[in-house]
Amino acid sequence: MAAITAAASVIQAEFVFVGMANNLHISYDLSQPGRNYNAVVTKIKTFGGWARVHQSLWYVKSSYSAEQVADALWQVMDKNDSVFVVDSTNRSCYWHNIHPEVAEFLKSQWNK
Repeated sequence: MAAITAAASVIQAEFVFVGMANNLHISYDLSQPGRNYNAVVTKIKTFGGWARVHQSLWYVKSSYSAEQVADALWQVMDKNDSVFVVDSTNRSCYWHNIHPEVAEFLKSQWNK
């Protein structure tokens, strides 16, 4: 965990909006074994108003922080999965289980 302050198939558009504070972008990879998409999707929908942008990329308007969302999602994910949450309102992000080189790059570049 860490922090810093197309295929041919068609994905059906899904969205729900509510008025809250933070603009969050949630990206995840679910690896085998496991791949519990239902648990992850169900949890994402609890954070606030949402739109499914791509299969594994969501926009959520939420009062939760990037860290809170990443930690909550991590609780329903397998340890071989990864999650990356960006709060574009507060210019912060939080993740679990991304490649160490990517994590270091993000840390070095985020606030430049």
